[in-house]
Amino acid sequence: MREALASPAALVLLTLLSYRLGLWLRDRTHGHPLAQPVVVGIVGTALGITLLDVDYAAYADAATLVSFWLGPATVALAVPLHRQVRRMRGVVGPMLVAIPLGAVVSIATAYALVLLLGGSETLALTVSPKATTTPVAIALSEQVGGLPPLTAVVTITAGILGAVLAPTVLTLLRVRDHRARGLAMGAVSHGIGTSRSLVDNETEGAFAGLSMGLTALATSVLLPVVLLLV
Repeated sequence: MREALASPAALVLLTLLSYRLGLWLRDRTHGHPLAQPVVVGIVGTALGITLLDVDYAAYADAATLVSFWLGPATVALAVPLHRQVRRMRGVVGPMLVAIPLGAVVSIATAYALVLLLGGSETLALTVSPKATTTPVAIALSEQVGGLPPLTAVVTITAGILGAVLAPTVLTLLRVRDHRARGLAMGAVSHGIGTSRSLVDNETEGAFAGLSMGLTALATSVLLPVVLLLV
C-alpha cells in the first residue's frame, strides 16, 4: 500500500491536489493574502511527502512531469504581455532604468546585510541573487561560490513573502498604476508574485511577467560586477 502511495503517479497527484486546495482556499477567502495557491501547494506537498516518508530527491524525480511544464508556463507569460503591448507606451524608458537599478540595490543590500549581521562571505554570496527566478538564482549562486540549495530556499521564500505582502505595501505607498505594481511584483517576487498579479489584474500580471524576465537578465549581467565592487 505504501509503495502505491509513494509511486510517481501518486506523488504527482499529491502535488496537483495540494495546488487545487490552494485555489479553493483562495476563492473561499476572497483572495486573502495568505491563501496563495503556491504557498498552500508547497505546504500540502511537503506535509504529504513527510507523512509518506518519501525522500525529497525521490519526490523530485517522480514529479519531473510537473517541473517540465514550468518552462512552457514561463514562455506563456508572453501571451498576456502581447495583449497589453499598447500599454507599454511611456514606461519603456523608466523601466529600463528602474529594473537594472533595482537589481543592483537587491544584490548589494543582500550581500552587505549578511556581512553586517556577522554572516560569512559564502552566505552573502548565497543570498545575493535572491531577486531573480529560482533556476537562474541557483545557477548564479553556483558560479559565484554560494550554496545553490540554500539559494533555492531563500529565493522561494522571497517569492512567497513578496506575493503575500507586496500588494499591501504597494497599496499603502499609494502605487495605483497596474503597470508599476506589476513591474515591482515581478522584480521582487518573480514567478510566485507574477502568479498572484495575473489573478489580481491582467495588466499587472503582464508587466510582472516582463519584469521577472528582465530582472533575471539584469541580475545575471550585473551580479559579478556588483560583487567585484563591494
